Amino acid sequence: MSGPLDGIRVFDLTRVLAGPSCTQILGDLGADVIKIERPISGDDTRKYGPPFVLDPDGEETTESAYYLSANRNKRSITLDLTTEEGQNLAKSMIGQCQVLAENFKVGNLAKYGLDYASLKGEHPGLVYCSITGYGQTGPKAEQPGYDFMAQGLGGIMSITGPPGGEPHRVGIPIADLTAGLWAAISINAALRHREVTGQGQHLDISLLDTQVSMLSIQGLSYLTSGEVPGLLGNAHPSIVPYQVFPTKDGNIIVAVGNDAQFVRYCEFAGVPELSSDERFETNQARVLNRDTLAEILANVMRQQSSDYWLEGLEANKITAGPINNLDQVFADAQVQARGMQIEMEHPAAGGEPVSLIGSPANMSETQVSYRRPPPMLGEHTDDLLEELLGLDEDARDGLRERGVI
Repeated sequence: MSGPLDGIRVFDLTRVLAGPSCTQILGDLGADVIKIERPISGDDTRKYGPPFVLDPDGEETTESAYYLSANRNKRSITLDLTTEEGQNLAKSMIGQCQVLAENFKVGNLAKYGLDYASLKGEHPGLVYCSITGYGQTGPKAEQPGYDFMAQGLGGIMSITGPPGGEPHRVGIPIADLTAGLWAAISINAALRHREVTGQGQHLDISLLDTQVSMLSIQGLSYLTSGEVPGLLGNAHPSIVPYQVFPTKDGNIIVAVGNDAQFVRYCEFAGVPELSSDERFETNQARVLNRDTLAEILANVMRQQSSDYWLEGLEANKITAGPINNLDQVFADAQVQARGMQIEMEHPAAGGEPVSLIGSPANMSETQVSYRRPPPMLGEHTDDLLEELLGLDEDARDGLRERGVI
């Protein structure tokens, strides 16, 4: 068994990031993911670069790092869905799939007869997942959605950035990626429901919904108090000190989780009097007086090196950590031990390995597997048309001549 989703086939009509990140998760878990791409151009992200994979001569190929990030464990077939033949081929293949994932604008697939309403009668067990910017309902439903817009509209930018500065987007497309996660979670739940009842269903996942859900403690703080939080930079809204501090030679993270830890922290830092100061004695008091305390501690932390603080705080059972650049991340012994950087041979590199980021899912009995590198455009078109639909070479050549594939 290659994974817990072995035997599940996914008709993947997604592109860019939210949808492909979802279907890559399903592929890592063992599903057979069939990536449907437009002839000639394919997924937009193939051109999102540089950087691009280099061929054996050191020349850039058409495979971008962006595309590689979310398309492992898939087979690519080119198919023109604007043609009647293409639509019929798609419907025939969908009949052999348990899951369909798509991230078209609301209503766009209906004109091809590939929306959920058109398919559910003939395929009542189909798990159909739609991923959009704003969902299938509501006043913004028909608007195109982008990660940046979801971060702004969903509030996360209003609490991300330095105090007194401008709001910042998160350094990765967090709305896209969380939507992909929730789509994968929902698909797995729907597959369980299908297993029990035989019924499929329509899953409606939006970037905005998932972004609002990610507000978590900040969102609940507002709903509880009615107070709109502002920019805190690297500080925590409810725990102090829990932030980045400058040292003699850099910056580190310090996370003091309770009052007992604060006492030990102050003793090690050489300022034991702070832990008995009524302004800082309890976490509640420290939150109310965060700016005053942060200024005091910043001056203290600057007196010693990062290594001094990291080693000393760890010895006192106080959480502290470095702020790694990406080269340091992938060189970190813990990251390496957990297999978070993997290598897969790729045809664009002449069969040489390319580096990818591994899956964080670790399961003792049904481990993820890395079976296929991100596919070249249309790499598996012939194989899939023969395997799923029994089309011979002459039939496939005819489809190519008519521009269907």
